Amino acid sequence: MSHWYRTPAFPAGSGPDFVNGALSHASTLNPVDFLAELHGIEQHFGRIRQDRWGPRTVDLDLIASGNVILPDRATWQHWHDLPHARQTAETPDTLILPHPRMQDRGFVLVPLMDIAPDWRHPVLGRTIAEMHADLTEDDLAGVERLADSGCQ
Repeated sequence: MSHWYRTPAFPAGSGPDFVNGALSHASTLNPVDFLAELHGIEQHFGRIRQDRWGPRTVDLDLIASGNVILPDRATWQHWHDLPHARQTAETPDTLILPHPRMQDRGFVLVPLMDIAPDWRHPVLGRTIAEMHADLTEDDLAGVERLADSGCQ
């Protein structure tokens, strides 16, 4: 488990700051069923999915599952290449793994640096450390490690 980090809400202006972290977990569930379990936890804590990237009480994401590419490379590439304006309006109807924009998000890569800097993206061929090194100051703005949030 990573340290905890205070990060600006995403997208900007969608709510108060978040607390982000990352966890590596072995499971016998396939990724789709694992994500369903995460969504069940969100519902337990009052999450209601209405608006894409709307305010939320909790947000549990499945960023990757080993070297799995879901549902296939072409669909992954479509969502990876989707222009930002369309990202806010369109939602995939299936799980896309690895998360198609993880490489662009400091709030994802910073906690992943704590637990999996050597994990290699199965499509991009880059490690977490390499993707993290590509982040700009703007990408990392506001990402702040919380005190006493020991990494395990």
